[in-house]
Amino acid sequence: MVRLLVLYETPEDPEAFDRHYNEVHIPLARQLPGLLRYTVSRNISATRGGKAIYLVAELDWENLEALQAAMTSEIGKETTADVPKFAPTGVTTVSYEVAEV
Repeated sequence: MVRLLVLYETPEDPEAFDRHYNEVHIPLARQLPGLLRYTVSRNISATRGGKAIYLVAELDWENLEALQAAMTSEIGKETTADVPKFAPTGVTTVSYEVAEV
Protein backbone atom coordinates (compact mmCIF):
# COMPACT_ATOMS: atom_id res chain seq x y z
CA MET A 1 0.00 0.00 0.00
CA VAL A 2 1.09 3.60 -0.62
CA ARG A 3 0.02 6.51 1.55
CA LEU A 4 -0.18 10.21 0.80
CA LEU A 5 0.25 12.18 4.01
CA VAL A 6 -0.93 15.79 3.96
CA LEU A 7 -0.02 18.12 6.85
CA TYR A 8 -1.96 21.38 7.02
CA GLU A 9 -0.49 24.24 9.02
CA THR A 10 -2.74 26.19 11.37
CA PRO A 11 -4.95 28.45 9.25
CA GLU A 12 -5.60 32.11 9.93
CA ASP A 13 -9.34 31.41 9.96
CA PRO A 14 -9.95 27.87 11.29
CA GLU A 15 -13.72 28.13 10.84
CA ALA A 16 -13.42 29.03 7.14
CA PHE A 17 -10.79 26.29 6.68
CA ASP A 18 -13.04 23.66 8.27
CA ARG A 19 -16.08 24.72 6.28
CA HIS A 20 -14.25 24.56 2.94
CA TYR A 21 -12.37 21.37 3.82
CA ASN A 22 -15.52 19.54 4.92
CA GLU A 23 -17.94 20.86 2.31
CA VAL A 24 -15.70 21.12 -0.77
CA HIS A 25 -12.34 19.41 -0.41
CA ILE A 26 -13.37 16.11 1.17
CA PRO A 27 -16.07 15.48 -1.47
CA LEU A 28 -13.49 16.17 -4.21
CA ALA A 29 -10.80 13.96 -2.70
CA ARG A 30 -13.20 11.07 -2.11
CA GLN A 31 -13.65 10.90 -5.90
CA LEU A 32 -9.94 10.21 -6.53
CA PRO A 33 -9.65 7.03 -8.61
CA GLY A 34 -8.48 3.97 -6.72
CA LEU A 35 -8.64 5.62 -3.29
CA LEU A 36 -8.83 2.86 -0.68
CA ARG A 37 -8.89 4.84 2.55
CA TYR A 38 -9.10 8.49 3.60
CA THR A 39 -8.70 9.53 7.22
CA VAL A 40 -8.42 12.91 8.89
CA SER A 41 -6.79 13.64 12.25
CA ARG A 42 -7.44 16.79 14.28
CA ASN A 43 -6.39 18.21 17.67
CA ILE A 44 -2.74 17.44 17.00
CA SER A 45 -0.16 18.04 19.73
CA ALA A 46 3.47 18.51 18.75
CA THR A 47 5.70 16.39 20.95
CA ARG A 48 9.07 17.80 19.85
CA GLY A 49 8.39 21.31 18.62
CA GLY A 50 8.18 22.22 14.97
CA LYS A 51 5.41 23.97 13.10
CA ALA A 52 1.90 23.84 14.45
CA ILE A 53 -0.10 21.28 12.48
CA TYR A 54 -3.84 21.86 12.32
CA LEU A 55 -4.97 18.80 10.39
CA VAL A 56 -3.44 15.60 9.03
CA ALA A 57 -5.00 13.75 6.11
CA GLU A 58 -3.95 10.23 5.13
CA LEU A 59 -4.99 8.81 1.77
CA ASP A 60 -4.16 5.25 0.73
CA TRP A 61 -3.85 3.52 -2.64
CA GLU A 62 -2.89 0.00 -3.65
CA ASN A 63 0.48 1.09 -5.08
CA LEU A 64 2.49 4.09 -6.29
CA GLU A 65 1.16 3.77 -9.83
CA ALA A 66 -2.42 4.03 -8.56
CA LEU A 67 -1.55 7.13 -6.50
CA GLN A 68 0.17 8.75 -9.49
CA ALA A 69 -2.76 7.94 -11.78
CA ALA A 70 -5.20 9.43 -9.27
CA MET A 71 -3.24 12.65 -8.89
CA THR A 72 -2.83 13.15 -12.65
CA SER A 73 -6.51 12.48 -13.35
CA GLU A 74 -8.89 15.41 -13.90
CA ILE A 75 -10.34 15.06 -10.39
CA GLY A 76 -6.78 14.80 -9.01
CA LYS A 77 -5.84 18.07 -10.70
CA GLU A 78 -9.05 19.69 -9.43
CA THR A 79 -8.41 18.44 -5.89
CA THR A 80 -4.82 19.73 -5.93
CA ALA A 81 -5.90 23.11 -7.33
CA ASP A 82 -8.44 23.43 -4.50
CA VAL A 83 -5.82 23.36 -1.70
CA PRO A 84 -4.63 27.01 -1.97
CA LYS A 85 -8.25 28.15 -1.75
CA PHE A 86 -8.49 27.09 1.91
CA ALA A 87 -4.88 26.49 3.02
CA PRO A 88 -2.81 29.48 1.88
CA THR A 89 -0.62 29.37 5.02
CA GLY A 90 1.04 26.13 4.01
CA VAL A 91 0.73 22.43 3.41
CA THR A 92 3.31 19.64 3.35
CA THR A 93 2.76 16.39 1.46
CA VAL A 94 4.78 13.19 1.42
CA SER A 95 4.07 9.77 -0.01
CA TYR A 96 5.50 6.47 1.15
CA GLU A 97 5.02 2.72 1.16
CA VAL A 98 3.17 1.24 4.12
CA ALA A 99 3.83 -2.25 5.47
CA GLU A 100 2.50 -4.00 8.55
CA VAL A 101 5.16 -5.52 10.75
